[in-house]
Amino acid sequence: MRVDIVTKEFPPEIYGGAGVHVAELSRVLAKHVDLQVRAFGAPREAGYHGATVTSYSTPEDLGSANAAVQTLGVDLRIVPDVAGADLVHSHTWYANMAGHLASLLHGIPHVLSAHSLEPLRPWKAEQLGGGYALSSWVEKTAYEAAAAIIAVSDGMRQDILRSYPNVDPAKVRVVHNGIDVDMWQRDEGEDAVRALGIDPAKPSVVFVGRNTRQKGVPYLLRAAASLPADVQLVLCLGAADTPELAAETARLIEDLQDKREGVLLIERMLPRHELIQVLSHATAFACPSIYEPLGIVNLEAMACGAAVVASATGGIPEVVQHGETGLLVELEQVTDGTGTPLNPEKFVADFAAALNEVVSDPERAKAMGAAGRIRAEQHFSWESITETTLEVYRSVLGASSAQAG
Repeated sequence: MRVDIVTKEFPPEIYGGAGVHVAELSRVLAKHVDLQVRAFGAPREAGYHGATVTSYSTPEDLGSANAAVQTLGVDLRIVPDVAGADLVHSHTWYANMAGHLASLLHGIPHVLSAHSLEPLRPWKAEQLGGGYALSSWVEKTAYEAAAAIIAVSDGMRQDILRSYPNVDPAKVRVVHNGIDVDMWQRDEGEDAVRALGIDPAKPSVVFVGRNTRQKGVPYLLRAAASLPADVQLVLCLGAADTPELAAETARLIEDLQDKREGVLLIERMLPRHELIQVLSHATAFACPSIYEPLGIVNLEAMACGAAVVASATGGIPEVVQHGETGLLVELEQVTDGTGTPLNPEKFVADFAAALNEVVSDPERAKAMGAAGRIRAEQHFSWESITETTLEVYRSVLGASSAQAG
């Protein structure tokens, strides 16, 4: 069986959970199928753990076009090369149109993995302008036509069916994200954390993620104002999506730094070995997301033995077990697609209380972290996730053969 995966992110160009998912799935999937990876970006090495990798850059004549138009230009470059595949599997809206058109052109099933949904990220209109209308159209078109949709959580499956009521529920399958527990292991060394300015002898609350509206960083920064004085706040924070969000978070960080010590801002993507050490020394890992289909970063923290304090939204409750591997903070949200808390002050106060509950009891935090490690090992291995993905492939190929017959 030849499978062509189409993705915007692939090593070394990874900036989010979808990229991590594609990289790990490809690593294991290549053991079972003839895997061709077609990725956006600069040229890469041609091979990846047995997969063949081809890179596609933005067409030169679209260099000044809207970002969504550039995406469609890359998609069109990919489509002809999918000829000969038995199945095409796309990840995120960036790659969905390549998968959809390749399916039509070559007469093969299109499977797509849902890592996020455009209707639930309306703030992207701030980034893309009219391009958000294009990305939304691409996603809707691909979802309604796909042979199968893989949702990374049951919460995501419900979101898909709400957002796209014309999608047949029978074709939406749940296959959780996973983690390489051999790669993500606790490291109690101190060289990396000390070099970053973190005191390993003091408790810490750690955040890792992009600075997007969905990650809820401003809520965490407001909640952190009530942390005990000796607790460090470590922010491994990616670039903000918009100037407005950048200004808001910068102001909140500066206010915190003026009032307390131990507020550390790391504005770069840490190498894995450094990030593992940061997570291994975390008393609590904070995930204040207002939209999170699953949250691979929570799995990474759990695999490193950190207790997780997270909002109870999306697929997070399928990962974090309240009272066992961490604490979940209830979140009532408006239904306009933004995910905004109905009562932001209550959410901030509740998140602060949960963080304080964990950091005030280091032994309990350690026990939660140990339970999180066990849960990551037992329920989120890539080997089991790959087998479930292969079952999806076999089912759509079988259906396709039956239709052809």
